[in-house]
Amino acid sequence: MAKVLDRPTESEMEAEPPEETPTMLEAYRAVCTYLPDHRVELVDGRIVVNPVPTDDHNDIVSFLILLIAGTVAERGWRIWTNIKCFLGSQEERYIPDLAIVPRDRRMWGKDHVYGDSTLLAVEVVSPSSVHDDYVIKPDNYACGGVPLYLLIDPMKGIVRLYSNPSKTGYRQQNEVPFGEALELPEPWNLTMDTGELVEPEPSAGEGE
Repeated sequence: MAKVLDRPTESEMEAEPPEETPTMLEAYRAVCTYLPDHRVELVDGRIVVNPVPTDDHNDIVSFLILLIAGTVAERGWRIWTNIKCFLGSQEERYIPDLAIVPRDRRMWGKDHVYGDSTLLAVEVVSPSSVHDDYVIKPDNYACGGVPLYLLIDPMKGIVRLYSNPSKTGYRQQNEVPFGEALELPEPWNLTMDTGELVEPEPSAGEGE
């Protein structure tokens, strides 16, 4: 026998439908809108809000730009300091401290560059980003096709280059302490003096 359903009461009919929980991407976009002057990233399912970088952090980025500027200018590439990397369908949105892109880069919207259309992504490690920069981001940068990921850690005094990306991570890593040369492979073919990434020690009597 079929069951006769009760008609909904007037109060039930007037009741508002339950609110839907926003997706992570929707929440991320809302935070980006609310905090336009901050670096807002989606990392490992978390919304990460980074404050304005410190002077030491900015010094390293500036020194790196000086090291690579000649090569970038010669090849007609671009140096970008505030662009999101589109790494595929996964809900990860990174803003590297520095991204080098070709003139004919592929864009996903106006504020996302495809990871496999970059030439280099750079992260400068801070105390709050150690786990993400060393553990989370390499795998996702590789999965997104970023050909070279340069990690600069002023706390450890090392520079690490990840290369040869695959869907399971980077197949090759090369780490040197500050002061040693680091080779950037094709299409760079550049030997980088990592000693130039830090402020030189003042000579005896300087500033007296």
